[in-house]
Amino acid sequence: MSTTSTWLITGCSTGLGRALAEEVLGRGDRAVVTARDASSVQDLADAHPDRALALALDVTDTARVGEVVREAEERFGGVDVLVNNAGYGYRAAVEEGDEQDVQRLFATNVFGPVALTKAVLPGMRSRRRGTIVNVSSIGAQICPPGSGYYAATKAALEGLTGSLRQELAPLGITAFSVEPGGFRTDFAGRSLTQSAEPIADYADTAGKRRKEHDTVHGTQPGDPARAASAIVRAVDSPDAPGLLLLGTDALSAAESILDARRAELEAWREVSASTDFS
Repeated sequence: MSTTSTWLITGCSTGLGRALAEEVLGRGDRAVVTARDASSVQDLADAHPDRALALALDVTDTARVGEVVREAEERFGGVDVLVNNAGYGYRAAVEEGDEQDVQRLFATNVFGPVALTKAVLPGMRSRRRGTIVNVSSIGAQICPPGSGYYAATKAALEGLTGSLRQELAPLGITAFSVEPGGFRTDFAGRSLTQSAEPIADYADTAGKRRKEHDTVHGTQPGDPARAASAIVRAVDSPDAPGLLLLGTDALSAAESILDARRAELEAWREVSASTDFS
């Protein structure tokens, strides 16, 4: 990767996306900073007029995705790092999930990143370099009650990223997922949506995580600025991980899940091994 890189970052109005844009611009790189409302990121471009471009982008608008990538390439010559950060949470028991809500969630959290990835890859392939960073969540592993649809979007994104990583490695391009734990952003506040009609039978499971019962917002342990620094460090590394965990809570959860999965695998080993032709 060149000394000065061009980043395209989605979802830069607040939270991790804004922190990452500030980190990238602060170290002298170029950045295309996007949000559904471009005015919410215009201050970043105004502060770095030679190195920043603020653009409006709804990642579910495939035509606009192509336009943004073309504008980025015209302004800066190419995209070196794509960070698919835009996304939001949705809380509902699986039975409670509204079909249109779920379709919008997948359109934003999965198909938007896919469209952006496909749009930047021709340029990256021609240059034989580049990095794609897909922001997932520890929720993809812990699958909390009430977050089944959100966890499903992030698990889908991670599965795509795992295959993408192997497809791109021979071409000099890197892809990896980022799994943050709880960070002090708007994710659990303004950005969090939920089903309209709760079902009483789920009050003690999914119901406990509805917004009106959530006391986590504003007290999360993660610092978005430090998360941004960690992502930059991984992008700069010649040996970037396939999955970058962010936060001690994410690390602890992942370790517990690995232990539980190993124990379950051993408990059911005989049954699992019994299905081959004898």
